[in-house]
Amino acid sequence: MIQAGGLARTFRTRGGKTVEAVRGIDLEVGAGEIVGLLGPNGAGKTTTQRMLATLLLPTAGQATIGGCDLRRDPVGVRRQLGYVSQAGGTNPAAKVDEELVTQGQLYGMPRAGAAARARQLRATLDLAELGDRVIKTLSGGQRRRLDIALGLMHAPKLVFLDEPSTGLDPQARANLWAHIRALRDRDGGTILLTTHYLEEADALCDRILIIDAGKIVASGAPAELKRRISGDVVTFEVDDVARASELLRGRCDARDLTVVERGLRITVDRGETQALPLMRALDDAGVRVGAMHIAQPSLDDVFLALTGRSLRDAPSA
Repeated sequence: MIQAGGLARTFRTRGGKTVEAVRGIDLEVGAGEIVGLLGPNGAGKTTTQRMLATLLLPTAGQATIGGCDLRRDPVGVRRQLGYVSQAGGTNPAAKVDEELVTQGQLYGMPRAGAAARARQLRATLDLAELGDRVIKTLSGGQRRRLDIALGLMHAPKLVFLDEPSTGLDPQARANLWAHIRALRDRDGGTILLTTHYLEEADALCDRILIIDAGKIVASGAPAELKRRISGDVVTFEVDDVARASELLRGRCDARDLTVVERGLRITVDRGETQALPLMRALDDAGVRVGAMHIAQPSLDDVFLALTGRSLRDAPSA
């Protein structure tokens, strides 16, 4: 469905500085897949998606969407995809059905057909009774489902979702995830989504492309990515990080030691047997351990191993 090679995008700031937002990305997305672009704010996720959606012209590289060339046939690309931006694009003063029907007509649908499609999507996305509601009166979860409905009005084969659950409460987020899965499982759609939520990528995606500083640094199924880090992750909260780091770095049974907020994170072969001796060593050296946590590797641990910093703690760009 998507084939891209060497996609790059640079920007010029007002001060004349060149910013490389995307630095040569290669990716493939097969029909019926949910693929996530996972990375911190400023990593290049949205810029990549906007290039593939023909909203930004690539500085370099090429891509095809459903066989249509991104540069030579942008109209053919747009006919095949629905794009749901992070900010949304609804008119808060309009009614739900007005917005949906207008969107359908913009894609050449007759008014009666657009109205029928609007009713179908409202029923599918738990908006069935809201056709006459003014958009500004909807909840955050309802507005986000309306954004998706707008992107689906012309029945696209491919849907781009940019940070689909940003700003939603946990219940609304879980509800939205169920609808996103149904787009693939029930309707056979292909979805490319961007996210910086680890839980979202883990719950939804068949494959994940981890992006950092405009480049893909790893790709694979969530379980496959986590298997790259063997062993268990042990986190110590300590009162003297520098001293604890020096002590544990010299121990042969500890590896991949990383300084994190308020402590250290270490990968060991068997957390249940290795963690207590490490904690005793710290205690014997006079380093106070406030807490200790043992866990299986997560996607954040994968990002940490690849980039040297936590995805959760990465600064916005």
